[in-house]
Amino acid sequence: MRKLSMKKTKKLSASDIFFRFFLWGYAVISLYPLIWMLMYSFKNNDEIFVSNPFGLPRVLRVENYIKAWSQYNVPSYFLNSLIVASATVVITIALALMFSYATSRMRFKGKGFLRTYVALGMFIPVQAVLIPVAKVVQGLHLTGSHWALILPYSAFNLAFSTMVFYGFFLSLPVELEEAACIDGANIFQAFFRIIVPCVKPVTATLAVFTFLNAWNEFILANVLVVDETLKTLPLGILFFQGQFTTDWGAMGATMVIASIPTVFVYILFSNQVEKALTMAGGVKG
Repeated sequence: MRKLSMKKTKKLSASDIFFRFFLWGYAVISLYPLIWMLMYSFKNNDEIFVSNPFGLPRVLRVENYIKAWSQYNVPSYFLNSLIVASATVVITIALALMFSYATSRMRFKGKGFLRTYVALGMFIPVQAVLIPVAKVVQGLHLTGSHWALILPYSAFNLAFSTMVFYGFFLSLPVELEEAACIDGANIFQAFFRIIVPCVKPVTATLAVFTFLNAWNEFILANVLVVDETLKTLPLGILFFQGQFTTDWGAMGATMVIASIPTVFVYILFSNQVEKALTMAGGVKG
C-alpha cells in the first residue's frame, strides 16, 4: 500500500507539468540578459558586435574589469551609490517603522489624515516634482553633499514602506503589548523588544526593495547631482558610455560590478524575504 501511495504522490497532472515548464521558461528568459551581460564583459568589441555576439567568450579578457576599476572612476561611483543607498535604507525603515506603529496602535486626532497624506506619495510621479525637489535641495544647500539624494530618496520610498508596515502592524495582536505592559515595560521597551523583532521579515523585505530603488535610481540623480565626485553608478555608466563609446567590454564590466551589491543584498536577506511572503497572518491567535 505504501508503494502505491508513493507512486500516486509522484504522479504529476498535466497542469502541474505545464506550470513547471512555464516557471523554467520564465527563469531562463529572466536570467539570460544577466548571463549575456556577464559574457560580454569578458569580450572585446569585435566579439560583441561581429564574430561572437551570443556565444561564450573565446578568451576571458579580465583587463576589461581592470580598466573599468582603475581608469573610469568606477570606485568613486560605487562608493557614492553604496553610501546613498545604505543611508536611504536606514532613514526610510526607521521613519516608516515609527510612523506606522503610531498610526496603527496609538489614538490621536488626525492620524487617519496623516496616514492618507503619506500614502498619497505613492501616486506622485518623480517627473512631476523634479523642479520643486531641486529647489528645496538647493534652498537647503545640500547640492554639494550626499544628502541631496539621500533625503529625496527616503521621502519617495517612505509612502510604500509605511503602507506595508501599517498593514502588518494591524495583523499583530494587541495582547503582545498588553502582556509587555503588565510585565512593567513602557511603550519604548514594548516597541523595540516586542514589535520590532516581530516585523523583522517585513523590515528585511522593505530594506531590499528600498536599497534596489536607491541603487538603480537615475532621474533624480541626473537632476540633483552636479559634482563629478558625487555621481552614482547609474550616472557613471551614462557618462561612461558617452565618453568611451567604443569600449563596450569595459562598460559591460562596469555593469557587472554595479550588479554585485544588489545580488549580495538579496542573498543576505533572502530568508527573511521568504518568511515575509509566507508568514502573513501567522502571528495571529
